[in-house]
Amino acid sequence: MEAAVAGIGQTTYAKNMGRTELDLACEAIRSACADAGLDVAAIDGVVSYHVEQVQELDLMTALGIPELRYMARTPSGGGGAASLLGLAALAVDQGAAECVVAFRARNRSKTASYGIDPNQGGRPWAKGGDRLSDAKQWHYPFGVAAPAHEFALIASRHMHVYGTRAEHFGMQAVAQRFHASRNPDAIMRDPITIDDWHASRPIAEPLRLFDCSLENDGAAAVIVTSLERARDLEQPAVKVLSQVQYGAPIHVQLCDFFATTAAFEERDGGAVTASRRLFGDAGITPSDVDVAMMVEPFTVAVLLALEQYGFCERGGSGPFVESGQTLWPDGALPVNTHGGSTSEAFVHGVNHLPEAVRQIRGTAVNQVADAEVAFICGAVSDPSGAVLLGADR
Repeated sequence: MEAAVAGIGQTTYAKNMGRTELDLACEAIRSACADAGLDVAAIDGVVSYHVEQVQELDLMTALGIPELRYMARTPSGGGGAASLLGLAALAVDQGAAECVVAFRARNRSKTASYGIDPNQGGRPWAKGGDRLSDAKQWHYPFGVAAPAHEFALIASRHMHVYGTRAEHFGMQAVAQRFHASRNPDAIMRDPITIDDWHASRPIAEPLRLFDCSLENDGAAAVIVTSLERARDLEQPAVKVLSQVQYGAPIHVQLCDFFATTAAFEERDGGAVTASRRLFGDAGITPSDVDVAMMVEPFTVAVLLALEQYGFCERGGSGPFVESGQTLWPDGALPVNTHGGSTSEAFVHGVNHLPEAVRQIRGTAVNQVADAEVAFICGAVSDPSGAVLLGADR
């Protein structure tokens, strides 16, 4: 694939910033262009989420983009983080555009809201109203109303089938908070222990407060262009080695996680199948990956991704985390070295993209020594995707 990440940008991450999502998006995109040494007018493609409230026309007007040759959106929330980058890389590789920005901007503090759309700020499940006309009518009245409830059921199923302990989720939360404690951009920087995790309030058993992603405002963006062009810009080119996308039952449906025990253990689809394409196209294996960014609305998502993408055996993610393998600097596969969604910020996982690029550039705060291959995936419980980035050697 002849595409590379040339620039990265992000805003401050904080709660109740009092800024529109368009304002945040423009800042992150301008920052990414400045990082690459590109004029904003060079952008001719835009990739975003289907729930993104910032419209392409508004971006063109606010940023002074003269023409967009390519516009695309990916489904799902945290599942689509890597797919944003994948779509941008495909557009460049196939000649549909020359300079594509992938971004996400969010107002997700409890009281933040701009506009009437239920996805525009605030908590979508708190805006359901008094009448339910879609699939929510089958689970909202029974107490499964928020993502935490849905992921709690998935986590409980994993515990039942594989003997995973709730403390394993907590250990990943502790690792990510340690990473965030060294990251000046992180919202939550106070280190925690597993005892602190135990003491934090239950949100939806077995998940506790520290297992949950943050609610905050902010935006992040990456600029993708051709590998040849990226080599002439300000920053070292970070190659897109391969990308995959796949459909999967979204976590609100739960069907993929509530099959019989035998089917759960033996099912072969979604990320499991996609991982073969991802690594096959790049000509490497999971053992070649130096650092991983796994989007985690809840910490259980990291454990699921470790298994389904082949970094450990199915059912082995709990012991993998417990043995410190996801912890920087000594773990075999440091995961979410910026603190992730539970400690740095939650921007539907798009803040994981700049961190992966920093790791390959060698400029991360928690730098993995000699990192040459970075793995990024969206939450495996959604329609999702993954990307492999590599150093331009």
